[in-house]
Amino acid sequence: MTPLSRIRNFSIVAHIDHGKSTLADRLIQSTGTVQDREMKEQLLDSMDIERERGITIKANTVRIDYKADDGQTYILNLIDTPGHVDFAYEVSRSMRAVEGSLLVVDSTQGVEAQTLANVYQAIDAGHEIVPVLNKIDLPAADCDRVAEQIEDVIGIEAKNALRVSAKSGIGIKETLESIVRDLPSPKGDADAPLKAMLVDSWYDSYLGVVVLVRVMDGVLKKNDRVKFMSNGTIHQVDRIGVFRPKMENVETLGPGEIGFITASIKQVRDTRVGDTITHEKKGADKPLPGFKPSQPVVFCGLFPVDSAEFEDLRDAIEKLALNDASFSFEMETSAALGFGFRCGFLGLLHLEVIRDRLEREFNIDLITTAPSVVYHLHMKDGTVKELHNPADMPDLTYIDHIEEPRIKATIMVPDDYLGDILKLCQDRRGIQLDLTYAGNRAMVVYDLPLNEVVFDFYDRLKSVTKGYASFDYQLTGYREDNLVKMQILVNAEPVDALSMMVHRDRAEMRGRSMCEKLKELIPRHMFQIPIQAAIGGKVIARETLSALRKDVTAKCYGGDATRKRKLLDKQKAGKKKMRQFGKVDIPQEAFISALKMDS
Repeated sequence: MTPLSRIRNFSIVAHIDHGKSTLADRLIQSTGTVQDREMKEQLLDSMDIERERGITIKANTVRIDYKADDGQTYILNLIDTPGHVDFAYEVSRSMRAVEGSLLVVDSTQGVEAQTLANVYQAIDAGHEIVPVLNKIDLPAADCDRVAEQIEDVIGIEAKNALRVSAKSGIGIKETLESIVRDLPSPKGDADAPLKAMLVDSWYDSYLGVVVLVRVMDGVLKKNDRVKFMSNGTIHQVDRIGVFRPKMENVETLGPGEIGFITASIKQVRDTRVGDTITHEKKGADKPLPGFKPSQPVVFCGLFPVDSAEFEDLRDAIEKLALNDASFSFEMETSAALGFGFRCGFLGLLHLEVIRDRLEREFNIDLITTAPSVVYHLHMKDGTVKELHNPADMPDLTYIDHIEEPRIKATIMVPDDYLGDILKLCQDRRGIQLDLTYAGNRAMVVYDLPLNEVVFDFYDRLKSVTKGYASFDYQLTGYREDNLVKMQILVNAEPVDALSMMVHRDRAEMRGRSMCEKLKELIPRHMFQIPIQAAIGGKVIARETLSALRKDVTAKCYGGDATRKRKLLDKQKAGKKKMRQFGKVDIPQEAFISALKMDS
């Protein structure tokens, strides 16, 4: 077993696109963990969707052997974490499994909002932090300015920050030496009862459930009978191993080591992230402090386009939920869409990723309803109800008032775009709390309603600042406001999937843009289709989609005008009848596009 003094566990944290995965690639490559012929870019991003979007979604782990200058061989366990605010939960879990962090900052961009959010998570977890300035080979790099910014904004000593270029391999040796020298070794007692923390779990069709563990105390061996403390289930360990990114079997895992176990576990549901694993006999008395369960903030309905695929969708969602602890779901039915699931997500990117994974990995065509947040309805009889889906809103006569969730948003933005940001936040009913400067960048703190943020706030933010702003938020609580439910009627039939909660002052504008958008998206039918937005019984906006017409008078050359009139009247009567019985098909793309609201 490796002595604790020769193990280093660390994660790489940074804002999106500051080079975490590339730095991980270089560390793996320079230590010869993976042969050059097997090397590819973003080696640890294994999902198709990660490679395609160029982002990290799941935190991935790898074990590296490094022979340091002092002649000793060290074991480095590296966890590469995501940068997006939607996957902050992955980051916070990974932090609990390691003792130190490399904070990667792009030396051309400087400190961004997610840099702050992730570094605070590392500080909360009690990490030693080593700052790394990446991309120093770019002509726009300004290391001294960025080092100063790290000291001003985050308050970490950064004069001697490592200067690297992960792409071209400059400074990688110094980074490895710094990990060995500056990061603490793990603590633990090999003779104590086994305590291993369950960091992650996922389903593998050959091995069953694979569980990623970090051993705190004790030793985990093959064929041990282990107990999961949260639900008391007992399993026998079949194989133990480590990732060098490929799975490699080992005999034991000692204190401070990170590896995986499989134990013929059939259901991912039995493996709760943050759980403590101990031996069946002579186990630990009390579990390790786990992580707070994640709070979903955005809800939407997922329905199969073909209702016969409902069972397939249920299997697919259950399998995904195994790998993603922050995704929650429950069954629901809708008049327009049939059976489906109401799902909770940590944000819109999380929603898109889950939807893409369901469509790709399980080949299911989905309809996604409008994203919504959880409202608190204070009823006149004094009870409080939670409203997840605007379609379930009770009659207004029973409701005393409605409260909506508010968030505290931190936006970092270059000076030039500050005016646009303030206007955007004011338009979204925001209340400014703070405005400070770090160098030539402003840091604005706003109190915003979450309802306004889940639609397309992030897209608008990026477009008004040409992509230079960065954004991070946390929930602060609920507050009363003048909210109403707006329904969309197509051919006088309400469309459940498009009903939404809006602020009364903005309902007309929202309704009008929704109707205009649907008019472009719904294909024309043989009859005229009215598209209306209504609050209760009052229509606040309307567009009319004209009918497709056949030229029925084409065969009349000359002759009496009444012949043409007769044909036109006959056509008119047919259209009227059609409209009464006709069903309007709203294509899948129309749903999704209509929900991506613009200004």
